[in-house]
Amino acid sequence: SQLSQFMDQNNPLSEITHKRRVSALGPGGLTRERAGFEVRDVHPTHYGRVCPIETPEGPNIGLINSLAAYARTNQYGFLESPYRVVKDALVTDEIVFLSAIEEADHVIAQASATMNDKNVLIDELVAVRHLNEFTVKAPEDVTLMDVSPKQVVSVAAS
Repeated sequence: SQLSQFMDQNNPLSEITHKRRVSALGPGGLTRERAGFEVRDVHPTHYGRVCPIETPEGPNIGLINSLAAYARTNQYGFLESPYRVVKDALVTDEIVFLSAIEEADHVIAQASATMNDKNVLIDELVAVRHLNEFTVKAPEDVTLMDVSPKQVVSVAAS
């Protein structure tokens, strides 16, 4: 079947990587021959959901990917990424998982943003993602923060 394959069991890392693979091929999906560059390329909505590094070379490039380290699927099958909630520049311990559609309206700071010992963002301007673009904003405008600098890559790439 196109939906099953023998699991790679060379070592524990290859086994985990194999289990976390997602494919755009198969029934109801794309074919290698018809998939153009736009489908294979990295998209801003992949951030924290699909690893931009780990994809095979050759005809499957960009069509078979790996889940990012902290990504999960929700009840509808959409990929979600975790974020820490930020209120008035205060980074809380509350974690929310959002799909790419849900995160579009948020101002998301990088996990490496500078905070003081009370978890308050202290830089005058913070590097953020907003409306699928990278920019800088005031700490008071930030609504979410990445949980880890490693959340953009897969388990094998981190």
